Amino acid sequence: MEYVNDNEQYPDNSPPDLTKLLQRSVKRTKAMFQSGTGTNFLLEDDESQQVKLRIKINDEYSDVQQLPASLLAQQSRGKKRPLETGESGLDNGASETNGTGPVSMQLDNNEHLPQITGGHTYPSASGVSLSEDNAVEGQVSANTIQKLVDNLPPSRVQQEAAKTAHGVVAIRQKAGINATPFATSGSLVRRQVPRAQRPNWHAPWKLMRVISGHLGWVRSIAVEPGNKWFVTGAGDRTIKIWDLASGTLKLTLTGHISTVRGLAVSPRHPYLFSCGEDKMVKCWDLEQNKVIRHYHGHLSGVYSLSLHPTLDILATAGRDATARVWDMRTKQCIHVLSGHSSTVADVKCQEVDPQIITGSMDSTIRLWDLAAGKTMATLTHHKKSVRALAIHPAEFTFASGSADNIKQWKCPEGTFMQNFENHRAIINTLAVNVDNVLFSGGK
Repeated sequence: MEYVNDNEQYPDNSPPDLTKLLQRSVKRTKAMFQSGTGTNFLLEDDESQQVKLRIKINDEYSDVQQLPASLLAQQSRGKKRPLETGESGLDNGASETNGTGPVSMQLDNNEHLPQITGGHTYPSASGVSLSEDNAVEGQVSANTIQKLVDNLPPSRVQQEAAKTAHGVVAIRQKAGINATPFATSGSLVRRQVPRAQRPNWHAPWKLMRVISGHLGWVRSIAVEPGNKWFVTGAGDRTIKIWDLASGTLKLTLTGHISTVRGLAVSPRHPYLFSCGEDKMVKCWDLEQNKVIRHYHGHLSGVYSLSLHPTLDILATAGRDATARVWDMRTKQCIHVLSGHSSTVADVKCQEVDPQIITGSMDSTIRLWDLAAGKTMATLTHHKKSVRALAIHPAEFTFASGSADNIKQWKCPEGTFMQNFENHRAIINTLAVNVDNVLFSGGK
């Protein structure tokens, strides 16, 4: 091979030849390693193998070179024990240390296997290092291992077991009594499965009469407290009064310009109250058969109304997400009960707190303080719109109807009592009588 001259100059604008550059690099490499040219390099020798083996052993046993503090303290207090002889416990003499000195590795030139000298796990006496003559550790007997295990500190599982050793189940097992009926140490009496009370059987109701006369959907109905007549309101914007015994039409009242959604007959006055989707709330004098009062204030359709049983107060609720409390005589709005986020579908009044209860299409029920005009409690158990409410005439409870189920609540806090299921429809109306019969109607 020909070598180029290192001092060769190139013209300013001409690029260097790549072949010449490579030849120059080869020349310089040869000059650098000229002293070792022709020498055969050994890939492996004894010295490198020893270094490799020392590194591996140190990496394997470096984490276990020192004993736990409890064993070290026991060795310092215990008597001197003779080294138990036998076959090697570790392969060809590999042993551990007790922390008194570092581990030193030696190789036997004949067998090329490591032996450990220096500090030892089980020396003949505490702090005594092994010599070259006794560098190979003898196999430890089973009794010695068992003693070391017994002197170890208790584990977390053993500590937890000791805490419950004096439980009811453990005591019964020690006494020879069957403890299987008890699931835990704290259960002393087997619980019985609660059984729902079966309701009284009622004969199926029979349809007595079909009364027709309205030209639209009948959206509301109310019965006179004396059970002599009842009144209905429908989508034909009329209010009709019917004889309850014969089912004949007695009177038709007109005045609303939209669907009549709510009716109520006063038990203490000869008044009939009505509300509708025309935002109007009217008071009818049944002696004169005409409207004597109007209650203005709702911003949208009025869907429900209710009379207070002892006070001259009227409560209405509607699509504007509010319920309003009116003075029956002066027509003044006493309170605007706001808090619902959607249409208030039903409102009920009772004598004691909560004196006003509202159910809304925002799936909530609110209990109101009539004196302050504020919410006492908000019930959020329903998942669908609450369209109907019913107050029990004798018990201090009420029921609410929704598309998911009917729920019973206890006053005054609104504590949930139970569910009435198996009603696969949207509940639009509820009614309950003194005989604990709950009526529900849906679509």
